[in-house]
Amino acid sequence: VQLQASGGGLVQAGGSLRLSCAASGRTFSSYAMGWFRQAPGKEREFVAAISWSGGSTYYADSVKGRFTISRDNAKNTVYLQMNSLKPEDAAVYYCAASKRVITRIPGEYDYWGQGTQVTVSS
Repeated sequence: VQLQASGGGLVQAGGSLRLSCAASGRTFSSYAMGWFRQAPGKEREFVAAISWSGGSTYYADSVKGRFTISRDNAKNTVYLQMNSLKPEDAAVYYCAASKRVITRIPGEYDYWGQGTQVTVSS
């Protein structure tokens, strides 16, 4: 599975962005998908995850109520809608695919995209 993240950019605090992650291959619908982020000088952290069917989702406490993960298996794409953005949300965002049902743990993801930069101005 190859993953291509897009949709990052510069936004003012309080604004919104929608990230997309397009996957290659015909087995996309069998993978759980996740979004992670990494700010300069910090470790990569979990943001959100969604099961293969879309029926289960997980969120980091820091984004709960502001971010929404979704997927369209017909388009082999997972999305991260980010609302009410804060300066502390600025980071490189990565999408990843896991053979597990759903997980928050980076080590349980099998494939990673290249990342897309999100910058939030205060």
